[in-house]
Amino acid sequence: MLIILGVLHLAVTPFIARLIAENVTEEVRVWLTPPMLLNHVVVGVLLLPLGFLTYYAAPSAVVGEPWALVVTRVSAVTVTILPLILFLLMGNRYFGAAPFVVATAIVCVVALTLLAAAFWPTNRIADETSREQKK
Repeated sequence: MLIILGVLHLAVTPFIARLIAENVTEEVRVWLTPPMLLNHVVVGVLLLPLGFLTYYAAPSAVVGEPWALVVTRVSAVTVTILPLILFLLMGNRYFGAAPFVVATAIVCVVALTLLAAAFWPTNRIADETSREQKK
């Protein structure tokens, strides 16, 4: 889902640039567009490896590998903070835009899913495997 969110973020970037261009003066457009593009592209690009690393680490985290637990837990906490920041900074005025609502919903679902998965009792499978090996 993080990878999908990264792709969505990159896909809507031209639409946001056009929205700015159509609703502000040329001087304001020239001033606002580059930092907006930089921000949107950087966030979209960073979501891609975050999603990949979380996906890559998940099977190892399930069996209690320390490096994977760190990766999945840091990803979970980071992604959980995103909706909070989103609501604090953006308010509710942007929720009329379908891509914004979709992206927000994805972030919230990802955050809850990651938290549950990353902080679930971690050694359950490792303990079961260990018990099976002792038999």
